[in-house]
Amino acid sequence: MKSFFTKILSFFLAVFILFSTTSFTVNMHFCCNKMVDLAFFSKAESCMETAQKKDNNSKQCTTIQEKDCCDNKTILKEGDDTFKKANTISEIETLVFLNNFVYSYINLFEGLEKNTVSFKAYRPPLLSTDLVILNESFLI
Repeated sequence: MKSFFTKILSFFLAVFILFSTTSFTVNMHFCCNKMVDLAFFSKAESCMETAQKKDNNSKQCTTIQEKDCCDNKTILKEGDDTFKKANTISEIETLVFLNNFVYSYINLFEGLEKNTVSFKAYRPPLLSTDLVILNESFLI
């Protein structure tokens, strides 16, 4: 199940990179605020050309020859090819830090072979007088 979602995510990321790097142009021709023609990668036909081809006397707006009647709009999406590849070689300071961090983290959970008591060979100092009785500080 995990590999299935990984494949789907990889596919969508590849499609995203493809669409973000490609460039395209969309040309639209409007007459009387209605879209007459839509063209990808080429120029849209104007309504005057279609009216001349049809020999139609019907008027789109008040007249076809009006300059304000028709409008061309162009949407241009330029591709971005300035992607940097991931740099797998890190700086030496970063590698030294990571090496020391991993080494200290691994040794953090390492136990001792046997239980050692560090104060086993310690001899307490010899007291000539009993300090508790001398200061009269007793625990009650």
